[in-house]
Amino acid sequence: MDTLSVVVVVFAVCALIAWYLSYSAARLDRLHGRVEGALTALDAQLVRRAEATLELANSGVLDPASALLLAGAASESLEAADERHTGREAIESDLTHALELALSPDALAHIAQEGEIGEAALARVAAASQRVQLARRFHNDAVTDVQRVRRKRVVRWFRLAGHAELPQTIEFADELPLLERSG
Repeated sequence: MDTLSVVVVVFAVCALIAWYLSYSAARLDRLHGRVEGALTALDAQLVRRAEATLELANSGVLDPASALLLAGAASESLEAADERHTGREAIESDLTHALELALSPDALAHIAQEGEIGEAALARVAAASQRVQLARRFHNDAVTDVQRVRRKRVVRWFRLAGHAELPQTIEFADELPLLERSG
């Protein structure tokens, strides 16, 4: 083999490696963007759930203790959204638990008797809760994809992630079985 052939082969291999590294870096960047978008969507859905809960608490269809419990938990959730609070998972779990306590089968029956206002507010809470579940799942799926790609040797060896922080999944209680059955 002559020198020109060796140079062409070496150049082709280097070009192929450069293309692969560039492709991998761009893919990782897109995945990080997907995580950011999913996190933004999750934040928006959490705010909607808190607002719907606050609306239900202020609708007058719940007993005063349940309304106060829901209003407090929803207000904490809204404050955490404004401050980018680090304990957001615990606050959102507290809101879910407050909804579970306040929306017992007896309370749901009472709301159904109260009429259209209570039913509409309850339907908004149920819909918002379901969207929170979906948004959290989409976010966690995106995070899992990023983590899987960042574990690859090529990504680690060539530092294709740069200085980007490794995203983490978000885990909190978000299931409301009574609302899912009644919704």
